[in-house]
Amino acid sequence: MNPISNIWNHPKTSAAGLLISVITVAGVLSQQGVTLGAAGTGTVVTLVSAVATALLGLLARDPATRQSGSSSAKLGAWALIALLLPLPWLQGCSGTAVAQDIVNWTPALQSAVTTVDSTAALLAPADAPIFSAATAGFDAASTLLATQAKAYLANPSATTLAQLQTQVTTFAQQVNSALLQAAKIVNPASQQHALAAIQAVAAIVGTILALVQSISSKAAVARMAAASTIKLAAVEPYLNNASAARIVAAHYGEPITQAQFQVALVTRTESVAGF
Repeated sequence: MNPISNIWNHPKTSAAGLLISVITVAGVLSQQGVTLGAAGTGTVVTLVSAVATALLGLLARDPATRQSGSSSAKLGAWALIALLLPLPWLQGCSGTAVAQDIVNWTPALQSAVTTVDSTAALLAPADAPIFSAATAGFDAASTLLATQAKAYLANPSATTLAQLQTQVTTFAQQVNSALLQAAKIVNPASQQHALAAIQAVAAIVGTILALVQSISSKAAVARMAAASTIKLAAVEPYLNNASAARIVAAHYGEPITQAQFQVALVTRTESVAGF
C-alpha cells in the first residue's frame, strides 16, 4: 500500500504508530543515558516520552476511534505495548538501578505505614481494635524490607536477593490479609478510612514486589507466587487503582495516564504469574 495514501486513509493508526515510535526511541535513548538537555526537573527525552504517551492515551480513548470496533481494540493493544516499554519498574536494564529504585521507594513506604499507625484513632471504638490487629506487623515488616533493600543494593548477591524476595512476598501477604480484614468492618466511615490507609501501603508494596520480580529468575518468581496463599484476585475488589496510579505518577514524575496503564498492567502481570 502506498504509505502516503495509508496515512491519509488511516490517520489515527498512523498517528499511533508515530507516537509509539517516539516512545520507543525515547526509551532506548534513556537507557543509553542520552538526555538531550534538561527540562525542568527531568530531561528533554523523558519529557518527549511523557507527552507522546499522554497523546497516545488520549488517542486510544478518542470516541471516533472507539466506533471502529476491531481497530479500536488493536489501538488499545498497541497503546499497552507502548506503555510497557517505558515501564519504570520492569525495564530490568540494570540490577543495580532496580535495587536503587527499591531503596528509593522505602521512605514512601514507611510514611504510608506511619499513616496506618495513626488511622486507628479515626475509626469507631469497636472497629479500631480490628484494624490495629490486622495491621500490627506493618511497622516491623516495612523496617525489615527497607533494611534488606539497602543490603541488596550494597551487596547484590544471590543470598541478599533471596532475603529480599522472601520479605517482600511476606509483607505483600500481610497487606492482603489486612485488606480482607478491613473489608469486614461494617461501619462505612471506619471501613473507608481503614481501606484507604492500607491501600496506600498495598500500592507501594505491590510496586516493590514488581521491582523484585524484574530482577528475579523464573524459578524464584514461581517460589514467590507459590508462597502467596492470599491471591491478588481475592483482594482486587478492595484495591484502589486510581490512588495507586497517583502514588506511582508522583514518585516517577510521569503523567497520571501513563501511571494508570502501568498499574493496570502490573496488576494483570502479577495475577498471571500466580500472585
